[in-house]
Amino acid sequence: MRVYIPATVPMLRAFVDSGELAPITGTAFALTPALRESYAAGDTEELEYAAMLDAARASLRLLAADEKAEPRRAVLAVDMDDVTLRPDLDFSVVKVGGSFTLKDVAAVHLDTAEAEEDVRAAADVIDAADLGDPDAEFALGSAEDHELAWYAAQELPFVLELL
Repeated sequence: MRVYIPATVPMLRAFVDSGELAPITGTAFALTPALRESYAAGDTEELEYAAMLDAARASLRLLAADEKAEPRRAVLAVDMDDVTLRPDLDFSVVKVGGSFTLKDVAAVHLDTAEAEEDVRAAADVIDAADLGDPDAEFALGSAEDHELAWYAAQELPFVLELL
């Protein structure tokens, strides 16, 4: 199953250095039956994009916990077999078992430099946005207006050198 794993730039660097990464608490996002049912319309590609955006939002939470990290959302698209659906947590949430290697990565999604200011602002208020604060929701929306860049897995070491 294709899963979307939230990350940060320091996590990506550690992944490249070690060759292996395990999602924090095994949490990932995917096109699940619950996610499909929650949309009135949308093809597979559109719904996978929605799952990837959920992972990008989770990346903001990781950034909120690591203020020294570069303020860029990061998502790894990974093909994994050991996946457990968790609709009790949210429509797209899944739990994955174990770690994965670079050969399992289908794509890397990463914010560009232009998004950094908005991403840092959103990471600072992500919890307030969840609680309905309109200013925080606006900041979150500003970050989410930035499209994540797409990279092939083999490009990851070179992309990280450029940061």
